[in-house]
Amino acid sequence: MDFLDTYHLWADAHAFFEAPIIPGPAGTGDPLAEQTSAWDTRLSQETPNGSLMRSNALFDSLSGSGKLHLLHVTHALEEISKDGILYPSGGCLVGSIYCAPLTVTDNGYRMHNLGSYVLNKEAPAFLKKVGKPERTPTPLIFEISVPPQAYRGLAGVDYLRLGAIHLNIYSHLEYLLSKAERHQLRETIVSRTKNSAGFLALASAVAHQGAAVSSHSFLQLLDETIPRLPILGYIYFEALAEYLMLHSTSGRTRRAAEHGEFNNWLYKEMLFASFPHMAGKFDLAKFRPSPGDLDGLLTQVDATVDPAHAREYLVERISYLVAARLFTPGQIPEAWHHRRWEFDSLAAQLGPLLGHLIHRELRTFGRYPDFYFYFDQHKALQAWNYWNHMDIVVPFNGTIPKGEVGINPAYPDLEYRVWLAEQDAAGQLVPTEQLELTIAPRLVDIKYTLMRNNQWTTPTPSAA
Repeated sequence: MDFLDTYHLWADAHAFFEAPIIPGPAGTGDPLAEQTSAWDTRLSQETPNGSLMRSNALFDSLSGSGKLHLLHVTHALEEISKDGILYPSGGCLVGSIYCAPLTVTDNGYRMHNLGSYVLNKEAPAFLKKVGKPERTPTPLIFEISVPPQAYRGLAGVDYLRLGAIHLNIYSHLEYLLSKAERHQLRETIVSRTKNSAGFLALASAVAHQGAAVSSHSFLQLLDETIPRLPILGYIYFEALAEYLMLHSTSGRTRRAAEHGEFNNWLYKEMLFASFPHMAGKFDLAKFRPSPGDLDGLLTQVDATVDPAHAREYLVERISYLVAARLFTPGQIPEAWHHRRWEFDSLAAQLGPLLGHLIHRELRTFGRYPDFYFYFDQHKALQAWNYWNHMDIVVPFNGTIPKGEVGINPAYPDLEYRVWLAEQDAAGQLVPTEQLELTIAPRLVDIKYTLMRNNQWTTPTPSAA
């Protein structure tokens, strides 16, 4: 695939948050264009915290000039300092140093509520879980010098849109598998999809035809389908997290909004309340809170949200995301019972879904786990190439501007300084010692990340 085609794929994998204010051309042929516009209006204008979709502290800092200050949390400073190198990790930010924003104050740096959760709750919980409670998570402050040519727009990578990229990369690397293994993988993917046609057809009917369905039936079928289509666990999590952040009116949420921040504690608490074993080891493919327990979970996390309203929202939002992120753009799969259940035929209409399934399957498929690092490294190289083309120094998670940001490790002449920091009595970070650390444009092997083991890097909450 030439650069132009790869550029298009990566451009489509980013959410351009300034774009919806510009009227799009008529007759684009996008069957979801009207729903996309309606969702943009609904999220930003018809929810208690919708104004943060366009106006927030993160966007203010990214579109400005000068210096950016970011928090990176590690619990392996000694190991990192030994070589003086910090490697990026994969996940929702593809191949970057996972960070959260910091705000300069008279007395130090105020943490974004995402960063405070990771530093004070999530990382300690992980260390306790792996039997190393004596270790202390270490906050590092990065000061990034933003060059004059840096992109001032708001383009965030949305990992739910990476399906077509996963499929394309596999098409280039599939010969790392034997002919028998390739056949087995294709058959596995087709079988998973075929046996999930009931849910896919239902979501398509809701999204494209406005079909009415009870939330109980929808969520029950979703729950049954997630084990076959793990990407649905990610979509479910993102839709539920989005709902909580947009609709909560709690005191913590209001205080976060005063700082221009979504309340990230909501989805963190939701995740660990329902799956406490996921502390520091996110596996959203297994995110499937029991439909019967959903109301109680929502009430436990935030009593200000309405569970009945949340369920109806989830039916519509998940259906839209399935159609928009898992179906080939422009396609409306119909006549499900007449479908040819063959890989190439399905790829024409469900290409992104197949890409997500392949990406997930390869983690445990035959000999391929030995090569999986190169699959994600290949993806990171493409992302870095696109970010450098766009002069994106600090990418961010574009599913919704939560506050998840990264440092592009491959940016030419990246200028940064790093400090070891301590937290004062008021909860602010105070730099104590400048460190000589180099950011290297090479992914750390997934077996060394905190997602999988207990070394080297920070947990990545929405790892794809």
